[in-house]
Amino acid sequence: MRTSIAAVLFAALVPLSAAAQSAPPPESYRPGLGDLMTMTVQPRHIKILLAGHELNWPYAKYELHELQEAFERAVKVWPRYKGLPMGGMVDSIAKGPMDELAKAIDAKDEVAFDAGYQKLTEGCNACHEAANVGMVVIKVPTGSSFPDQDFQPRKR
Repeated sequence: MRTSIAAVLFAALVPLSAAAQSAPPPESYRPGLGDLMTMTVQPRHIKILLAGHELNWPYAKYELHELQEAFERAVKVWPRYKGLPMGGMVDSIAKGPMDELAKAIDAKDEVAFDAGYQKLTEGCNACHEAANVGMVVIKVPTGSSFPDQDFQPRKR
């Protein structure tokens, strides 16, 4: 009886296996640039400010690094957008302000942090203008969109 069950299962699986091998491979998912900006860049931009305003410098530094990586991933997926070189745009518009922000975070300088954050935000808008999506206007947040996260430094 065991042999007959195994034979039936084998006979049923062989055609499925052959069909799977002859099927075309599925298309890989390529998120749109707007999707990447909304899912990975914009939340990091917001969290940097929230952490900095709570003087949570380690977390602000972490989120700045995450923002840099989010830009790197977006450039990897979209090396060109509407004919424009994404890597060059990010480097020319955001790299300077992100470096300035990193220095302010390392120095724990609230005034320099706010100035660097403002420059980063202006850089976002300049990039949007250059890419002909100027209707996407980024501003300095006035509140948190993360009600489930505490941005104050952890008390130990």
